[in-house]
Amino acid sequence: MPSYRHNQVFPVAWRRRDRPPAANRCIPPEVSVPRVRKAVIPAAGLGTRFLPFSKAVPKEMLPVVDRPVIQYVIEEAVDAGIEDILVITSRHKKVLEDHFDRLVDLESALEAKGRHEDAAELKALAELAQIHYVRQGEALGLGHAIGTARNHVGDEPFVVLLGDDIMHPRAGVLKGMLDTYDRHQCSVVALMEVPKDEISSYGCAAAEPTADPRVVSVGELVEKPAPEVAPSNLAIMGRYLFTPAIFDHIDATPPGVGGEIQITDAMVRLMADEPLLGYTFSEGRFDTGKKIDYLRAVVELALERPDLGPAFREILAEVAIREGLVP
Repeated sequence: MPSYRHNQVFPVAWRRRDRPPAANRCIPPEVSVPRVRKAVIPAAGLGTRFLPFSKAVPKEMLPVVDRPVIQYVIEEAVDAGIEDILVITSRHKKVLEDHFDRLVDLESALEAKGRHEDAAELKALAELAQIHYVRQGEALGLGHAIGTARNHVGDEPFVVLLGDDIMHPRAGVLKGMLDTYDRHQCSVVALMEVPKDEISSYGCAAAEPTADPRVVSVGELVEKPAPEVAPSNLAIMGRYLFTPAIFDHIDATPPGVGGEIQITDAMVRLMADEPLLGYTFSEGRFDTGKKIDYLRAVVELALERPDLGPAFREILAEVAIREGLVP
């Protein structure tokens, strides 16, 4: 595995070269720590990349076939064994809460029409997990949004899943991060290489390999760097696992890029006290806040459906021929 480190000079606060690799500084495995039981899903953003749709409907409610994006995200957490979920919302997003609530009138109507499977699916949706909600009063950044979860999370490790990022099960990202935490008992962040000209859209990490080919030791972090000064093309990708110490560092973090409290800046502070590992992956992520990635998610996930895939594949073939994409 490459080192993901370029030979640029960075501020002292970002450098940790005088310390041993993170994987060697984690809590010894014989020390008992709480297992990860809780997930936080920030979903309070304005969704401006999807206007005009997102003016009235939260971007997290974009349908991917017949399920909203946020349902895929919550199902990912549940599949990884996490059933206590806090969604960070805003005053414009009550529909998120409604989606995971019971609608007895509709269930009864479906039962009366003999649509028992549909009624059962709606009931199961309301029982998917223990879902709680808290509002982020002001849009002050991802770090601030995560900070509002402090009372709910308490003194436990927890995961953060961005509400508009779908991770395909084949990527195994969240389960891989949880396994990494179980082995090393450290904070973990999901990382993926991106084209260098796109790195300014992400938090960026410089890291060194460890004995595990999927796990790297993070040494430096920069929030949305210009490509010419980015330490690597390794980007933070929508999944985090934090120890509760992150909350104190969020509180101490001043506004950064865009006047917002950036979680990357809080993670830099965390790294001064605790190690940070990266779990790397290369496929299976859909950023549904980007229109082209949303369309890709719809196509790929629809093709996998046994009830829709065969017919949809024929439609795509017809379109490809008509548009001259294939001979």
